[in-house]
Amino acid sequence: MKQRDEKYNENGKRTTNAPEKNETIDKEGVIATEETDNLTDAKPADYDQENQISQMQQQYDDLNDSYLRLHADFDNYRKRTMKEKADIIRSGGERVLSDIIPLIDDFERALKALHEAEEKDSILEGIDLIYQKFVSFLEQHGVREIESVGLPFDPDKFEAVTTVPVADESQKGKVVDCIQKGYSLNDKVIRFPKVIVGE
Repeated sequence: MKQRDEKYNENGKRTTNAPEKNETIDKEGVIATEETDNLTDAKPADYDQENQISQMQQQYDDLNDSYLRLHADFDNYRKRTMKEKADIIRSGGERVLSDIIPLIDDFERALKALHEAEEKDSILEGIDLIYQKFVSFLEQHGVREIESVGLPFDPDKFEAVTTVPVADESQKGKVVDCIQKGYSLNDKVIRFPKVIVGE
Protein backbone atom coordinates (compact mmCIF):
# COMPACT_ATOMS: atom_id res chain seq x y z
CA MET A 1 0.00 0.00 0.00
CA LYS A 2 1.12 3.49 -0.70
CA GLN A 3 0.12 6.98 0.21
CA ARG A 4 -1.92 8.75 -2.38
CA ASP A 5 -0.12 11.57 -4.22
CA GLU A 6 -2.26 14.65 -4.13
CA LYS A 7 -2.03 17.72 -6.30
CA TYR A 8 -4.08 20.85 -6.52
CA ASN A 9 -5.12 22.49 -9.75
CA GLU A 10 -5.39 26.20 -10.50
CA ASN A 11 -8.85 26.44 -8.99
CA GLY A 12 -7.67 24.88 -5.76
CA LYS A 13 -9.37 21.57 -6.29
CA ARG A 14 -7.61 18.40 -5.29
CA THR A 15 -6.66 15.96 -8.07
CA THR A 16 -4.95 12.56 -8.15
CA ASN A 17 -2.39 11.16 -10.57
CA ALA A 18 -4.01 7.71 -10.83
CA PRO A 19 -7.03 8.03 -13.12
CA GLU A 20 -8.15 4.37 -13.31
CA LYS A 21 -7.76 3.06 -9.78
CA ASN A 22 -10.19 1.79 -7.19
CA GLU A 23 -9.30 3.41 -3.88
CA THR A 24 -10.10 2.28 -0.38
CA ILE A 25 -9.05 4.02 2.83
CA ASP A 26 -8.14 1.88 5.81
CA LYS A 27 -8.40 2.89 9.52
CA GLU A 28 -4.96 4.56 9.56
CA GLY A 29 -5.84 6.80 6.63
CA VAL A 30 -3.69 4.89 4.19
CA ILE A 31 -5.25 4.68 0.75
CA ALA A 32 -5.07 1.31 -0.95
CA THR A 33 -5.32 1.49 -4.72
CA GLU A 34 -6.14 -1.27 -7.14
CA GLU A 35 -5.96 -0.70 -10.80
CA THR A 36 -8.96 -1.90 -12.73
CA ASP A 37 -8.96 -3.27 -16.23
CA ASN A 38 -11.55 -2.31 -18.74
CA LEU A 39 -14.25 -5.03 -18.69
CA THR A 40 -14.22 -5.55 -22.39
CA ASP A 41 -14.49 -9.40 -22.00
CA ALA A 42 -17.88 -9.23 -20.26
CA LYS A 43 -19.82 -8.26 -23.34
CA PRO A 44 -18.47 -11.05 -25.64
CA ALA A 45 -19.02 -13.67 -22.89
CA ASP A 46 -22.65 -12.60 -22.47
CA TYR A 47 -23.05 -12.50 -26.24
CA ASP A 48 -21.64 -16.06 -26.61
CA GLN A 49 -23.97 -17.34 -23.89
CA GLU A 50 -27.00 -15.73 -25.52
CA ASN A 51 -25.89 -17.11 -28.89
CA GLN A 52 -25.60 -20.64 -27.42
CA ILE A 53 -29.04 -20.34 -25.81
CA SER A 54 -30.47 -19.18 -29.13
CA GLN A 55 -28.87 -22.10 -30.99
CA MET A 56 -30.10 -24.60 -28.41
CA GLN A 57 -33.61 -23.15 -28.60
CA GLN A 58 -33.51 -23.48 -32.39
CA GLN A 59 -32.35 -27.10 -32.12
CA TYR A 60 -35.12 -27.82 -29.60
CA ASP A 61 -37.73 -26.25 -31.89
CA ASP A 62 -36.45 -28.28 -34.87
CA LEU A 63 -36.43 -31.55 -32.92
CA ASN A 64 -39.88 -30.89 -31.47
CA ASP A 65 -41.26 -30.10 -34.93
CA SER A 66 -39.64 -33.25 -36.33
CA TYR A 67 -41.11 -35.32 -33.48
CA LEU A 68 -44.61 -33.94 -34.03
CA ARG A 69 -44.42 -34.63 -37.77
CA LEU A 70 -43.11 -38.16 -37.18
CA HIS A 71 -45.86 -38.83 -34.64
CA ALA A 72 -48.53 -37.61 -37.07
CA ASP A 73 -47.06 -39.70 -39.91
CA PHE A 74 -47.00 -42.82 -37.73
CA ASP A 75 -50.59 -42.25 -36.62
CA ASN A 76 -51.68 -41.90 -40.25
CA TYR A 77 -49.72 -45.05 -41.18
CA ARG A 78 -51.34 -47.00 -38.33
CA LYS A 79 -54.85 -45.94 -39.36
CA ARG A 80 -54.14 -46.72 -43.02
CA THR A 81 -52.76 -50.20 -42.31
CA MET A 82 -55.70 -51.02 -40.03
CA LYS A 83 -58.11 -50.03 -42.81
CA GLU A 84 -56.15 -52.03 -45.39
CA LYS A 85 -56.09 -55.07 -43.08
CA ALA A 86 -59.85 -54.86 -42.55
CA ASP A 87 -60.35 -54.58 -46.32
CA ILE A 88 -58.14 -57.63 -46.97
CA ILE A 89 -60.02 -59.70 -44.39
CA ARG A 90 -63.36 -58.61 -45.80
CA SER A 91 -62.38 -59.18 -49.42
CA GLY A 92 -60.66 -62.50 -48.59
CA GLY A 93 -63.84 -63.79 -46.95
CA GLU A 94 -65.84 -62.54 -49.91
CA ARG A 95 -63.65 -64.48 -52.35
CA VAL A 96 -64.01 -67.73 -50.38
CA LEU A 97 -67.76 -67.33 -50.07
CA SER A 98 -68.20 -66.53 -53.75
CA ASP A 99 -66.22 -69.69 -54.60
CA ILE A 100 -68.33 -71.86 -52.30
CA ILE A 101 -71.71 -70.74 -53.72
CA PRO A 102 -71.51 -73.11 -56.76
CA LEU A 103 -71.03 -76.02 -54.34
CA ILE A 104 -74.24 -75.07 -52.56
CA ASP A 105 -75.98 -75.10 -55.95
CA ASP A 106 -74.65 -78.63 -56.55
CA PHE A 107 -75.91 -79.82 -53.15
CA GLU A 108 -79.35 -78.37 -53.85
CA ARG A 109 -79.51 -80.21 -57.16
CA ALA A 110 -78.39 -83.43 -55.44
CA LEU A 111 -81.07 -83.09 -52.77
CA LYS A 112 -83.71 -82.53 -55.42
CA ALA A 113 -82.49 -85.60 -57.33
CA LEU A 114 -82.60 -87.68 -54.12
CA HIS A 115 -86.26 -86.92 -53.70
CA GLU A 116 -87.18 -87.61 -57.32
CA ALA A 117 -84.82 -90.34 -58.54
CA GLU A 118 -85.23 -94.05 -58.10
CA GLU A 119 -81.74 -95.12 -59.22
CA LYS A 120 -79.38 -95.22 -56.30
CA ASP A 121 -76.20 -95.51 -58.37
CA SER A 122 -76.71 -92.26 -60.27
CA ILE A 123 -77.41 -90.38 -57.01
CA LEU A 124 -74.24 -91.76 -55.38
CA GLU A 125 -72.24 -90.79 -58.44
CA GLY A 126 -73.59 -87.23 -58.29
CA ILE A 127 -72.78 -86.88 -54.56
CA ASP A 128 -69.29 -88.27 -55.17
CA LEU A 129 -68.73 -85.60 -57.86
CA ILE A 130 -69.87 -82.88 -55.44
CA TYR A 131 -67.46 -84.21 -52.80
CA GLN A 132 -64.54 -84.20 -55.26
CA LYS A 133 -65.44 -80.67 -56.32
CA PHE A 134 -65.51 -79.55 -52.69
CA VAL A 135 -62.10 -81.12 -51.96
CA SER A 136 -60.72 -79.38 -55.04
CA PHE A 137 -62.16 -76.09 -53.80
CA LEU A 138 -60.37 -76.50 -50.44
CA GLU A 139 -57.07 -77.31 -52.17
CA GLN A 140 -57.37 -74.18 -54.32
CA HIS A 141 -57.54 -72.14 -51.12
CA GLY A 142 -54.49 -73.81 -49.53
CA VAL A 143 -56.36 -76.31 -47.33
CA ARG A 144 -54.82 -79.79 -47.32
CA GLU A 145 -55.75 -82.99 -45.51
CA ILE A 146 -53.13 -84.16 -43.01
CA GLU A 147 -52.05 -87.75 -43.63
CA SER A 148 -52.01 -89.74 -40.40
CA VAL A 149 -52.66 -93.51 -40.70
CA GLY A 150 -49.46 -95.57 -40.67
CA LEU A 151 -47.23 -92.66 -39.60
CA PRO A 152 -45.35 -92.50 -36.27
CA PHE A 153 -47.36 -90.62 -33.66
CA ASP A 154 -46.27 -86.96 -33.41
CA PRO A 155 -47.97 -84.90 -30.65
CA ASP A 156 -47.24 -81.71 -32.61
CA LYS A 157 -49.32 -82.97 -35.57
CA PHE A 158 -51.83 -85.43 -34.11
CA GLU A 159 -54.30 -85.53 -31.23
CA ALA A 160 -54.38 -89.00 -29.64
CA VAL A 161 -57.85 -90.08 -28.55
CA THR A 162 -56.86 -93.48 -27.22
CA THR A 163 -54.35 -96.29 -27.59
CA VAL A 164 -55.00 -99.88 -28.60
CA PRO A 165 -52.81 -102.97 -28.27
CA VAL A 166 -51.41 -104.22 -31.59
CA ALA A 167 -50.12 -107.66 -32.52
CA ASP A 168 -47.50 -106.40 -34.96
CA GLU A 169 -44.45 -104.85 -33.28
CA SER A 170 -43.96 -102.48 -36.24
CA GLN A 171 -47.33 -100.80 -35.46
CA LYS A 172 -46.34 -99.81 -31.93
CA GLY A 173 -46.14 -96.03 -31.53
CA LYS A 174 -47.81 -95.50 -34.91
CA VAL A 175 -51.25 -94.20 -35.87
CA VAL A 176 -53.48 -97.21 -36.60
CA ASP A 177 -56.75 -95.34 -37.26
CA CYS A 178 -58.07 -91.80 -37.76
CA ILE A 179 -61.39 -90.89 -36.12
CA GLN A 180 -61.54 -87.33 -37.49
CA LYS A 181 -59.47 -85.91 -40.33
CA GLY A 182 -57.17 -82.99 -39.75
CA TYR A 183 -56.40 -80.12 -42.09
CA SER A 184 -53.63 -77.59 -42.60
CA LEU A 185 -53.79 -74.17 -44.23
CA ASN A 186 -50.54 -73.23 -45.98
CA ASP A 187 -48.50 -75.59 -43.74
CA LYS A 188 -50.24 -74.35 -40.56
CA VAL A 189 -52.44 -76.88 -38.77
CA ILE A 190 -55.98 -75.52 -38.49
CA ARG A 191 -57.49 -78.76 -37.16
CA PHE A 192 -55.51 -81.63 -35.64
CA PRO A 193 -56.48 -85.13 -36.73
CA LYS A 194 -57.93 -87.26 -33.93
CA VAL A 195 -56.16 -90.59 -34.06
CA ILE A 196 -55.80 -93.98 -32.35
CA VAL A 197 -52.23 -95.02 -31.54
CA GLY A 198 -50.95 -98.58 -31.33
CA GLU A 199 -49.12 -99.79 -28.24
